[in-house]
Amino acid sequence: MDQQTYAFLNQPGVGFFSMIIIGIIAGWVAERITESNHGLLTNLLIGVAGAFVGGELASLANIPVFGFFRTLIAAIVGAILLLWLWRAVRSR
Repeated sequence: MDQQTYAFLNQPGVGFFSMIIIGIIAGWVAERITESNHGLLTNLLIGVAGAFVGGELASLANIPVFGFFRTLIAAIVGAILLLWLWRAVRSR
């Protein structure tokens, strides 16, 4: 696995299985907030992608993201943004 893939799957202070749990929780919370209806796998994918997006946004704002709870918060914010953007694109 190359370094970029490893960095994507492993946020600082969060292991692979913790990232899966974070993805599921973040996807589910984003699903509830945006009043969407997805399955478990979609929630996982949205949550993990949201963790990446939220982590990148946090780094742009110079906010450190490490550990379970900070990564979870970043993932929730990122997942909400992804679902909002998806709806905006699909409605056109």
